[in-house]
Amino acid sequence: MVKLEVLIKQKKISKINELELFRYVNFFENSYKENLEHSIFIKNEFSRWSIISGYYAMHDITKLLLAKNFRIKIEFEVHATTIKVLRELIKNKELLTLIEKGYGEFITLANDLAEAKKERVKSQYYTGTDFMKKEYQKKASKFLEEVVAPYLEKIKILIKEK
Repeated sequence: MVKLEVLIKQKKISKINELELFRYVNFFENSYKENLEHSIFIKNEFSRWSIISGYYAMHDITKLLLAKNFRIKIEFEVHATTIKVLRELIKNKELLTLIEKGYGEFITLANDLAEAKKERVKSQYYTGTDFMKKEYQKKASKFLEEVVAPYLEKIKILIKEK
């Protein structure tokens, strides 16, 4: 486990000052909701982007929790650092498994996108065939139902407990 003091010394996290707290919390309260709405809205037409937006809803609500409950701001290597801080502060294994699964999906898609960029000449560089489009629609629906939604609900409970 990485200690918070180490992450502060590495400048990966910092404490949010009183003047910045409202703005920071307000941003993430809106951002996670927008990402969730976007994920749902594009689920059938742009399934890969739906998964990415779903992950960002998870990521942003996590940063909201860290800000509201602990006054922690993530500064550097934001995705990995957010998970490290969450691991340190919260001992709920199910919650950690969900955010790690969401991050894994995000990384997989980011890698896919990087590969697609290299092969931009191919006309089917996102979903390709109708079969693959349907597969990603199923994957996006399952991801929203089984990973994103339960994670958001668990984090909302933790935010309210403060």
